[in-house]
Amino acid sequence: MLPIVRTTGRRCTAFTIRSALKNNATTATPLTLTRTFVSKKKKKAAARENPDALDIQEAVRVLHAFEVGNPQHQIEAHIQCKIEKSTPLIRGSVVLPRNIKQEATILVFATGKQAEEAVAAGAQFVGGQELIEKVQNGELKFDKCISTPAMFPAVTKIARVLGPKGLMPTVKKGTVTDDIANIVRTSKGSFDFKGDKRGVLHTGIGKVNFEAKDIEANLGVILEELRTFGKTNNLKGIIQNVVLSSTRGPGIVIAGGPSI
Repeated sequence: MLPIVRTTGRRCTAFTIRSALKNNATTATPLTLTRTFVSKKKKKAAARENPDALDIQEAVRVLHAFEVGNPQHQIEAHIQCKIEKSTPLIRGSVVLPRNIKQEATILVFATGKQAEEAVAAGAQFVGGQELIEKVQNGELKFDKCISTPAMFPAVTKIARVLGPKGLMPTVKKGTVTDDIANIVRTSKGSFDFKGDKRGVLHTGIGKVNFEAKDIEANLGVILEELRTFGKTNNLKGIIQNVVLSSTRGPGIVIAGGPSI
């Protein structure tokens, strides 16, 4: 045990912790040694916590103040997600509690009874081969594209037109199906989002004229979908940081964002 050196005036005395305790036992005042322990998790959490972070209600109030006179400006969420090299591009589709934009324009490749079901469900463009030609010529504008399995081989001929716009129907996305009526109803109110290659998701979650509870509800649905994506790809704690901003407002870190 290394000695501890105490200096008193010109005299220098060396003693050990053990001898100090022995000497202290004879005195009236006991020597109390205390030691505090802090877990590594708490240290890391304290290091990650942003001192300028605000709760979501306060953050929305600040953004409203910056956007006075601009009720249609957008409020956005920027979400940092944990990804690995093998993680696919983050993407998802949800139905928001309060929709941000107008109902999507739906195009359906179908014939016969399924075409009638699509029209009844609210699809704006429905047809077979003649519709494929119109899409190829750029005559139609739409937000979502759905196809029946029977029509899908013919639709693949215009994959070069639909693919770059993210409109190509696929079985994986559920847009190639025989359940046309149900998928049309769901697609009209669905909201799609996609992250970048670095795992950061930039997406609108409301407008300035939305109340804070609507913003929080929309954000919560998107975060829950991201957690589902994380479980599917074996990513624990996928949500690392959440920032809210508006068209003209600053970026505000949300306190406890990953747990919303």
